[in-house]
Amino acid sequence: MSEPILSARAVRKTYQSGDRRIEVLSGVDLAVERSETVSIRGESGSGKSTLLNLLAGLDKPDAGEVIWGGGLGLDVRSTFLGMVFQSFYLIPELNALQNVLVARRIVGGIGSAERARAKDLLARVGLAERSHHLPSQLSGGERQRVAVARALMNQPQLVLADEPTGNLDERTGDSVIELLLGLCADTGTALVLVTHNAAHAAKTSRQLFLHNGVLQSAPKPIQP
Repeated sequence: MSEPILSARAVRKTYQSGDRRIEVLSGVDLAVERSETVSIRGESGSGKSTLLNLLAGLDKPDAGEVIWGGGLGLDVRSTFLGMVFQSFYLIPELNALQNVLVARRIVGGIGSAERARAKDLLARVGLAERSHHLPSQLSGGERQRVAVARALMNQPQLVLADEPTGNLDERTGDSVIELLLGLCADTGTALVLVTHNAAHAAKTSRQLFLHNGVLQSAPKPIQP
């Protein structure tokens, strides 16, 4: 069997609340294979976003380890993984095309090939005619589509998505999930999707549930 693209081993995380220490994650194990799509659900406050931040290297576990691609370091984060957040996090002064190119600017120069890729990604997410619009001129669904294109700009091996439809209506959310899963399938990109939506989780190849600080297999939800 090939090396997992992402591994979490016995990951623990606690937070201080007054005089109390609250254990949010109490020994999480996770292995994600190349091109695999995995969803993680759980009750509000169960630690889903905390776990995703640890997987992304944005925070450090109190114990255990997170391993990328068999042992890659944080210095490759911008090319190894892309992230999609609930709140879009687009730069308001930049248009859609420029926001997608921000991901590339972090790791190197921008030439004609990079601009062509960014335009192609915007076309694939249905925004070819909106590439020069500012975020304030886009709908919530369009802004999240820009965020998906940005996450894929550097051809990452893995995308982490944290409640990417949380600020969208049901119909728009469904279309964003279909888009994200379709693009990951087309490019062979692995995906870890944190979501509260059982129907969205059902569309991934593996469904997990975070409960009492550990990950467990979740029954496959019935698709509507």
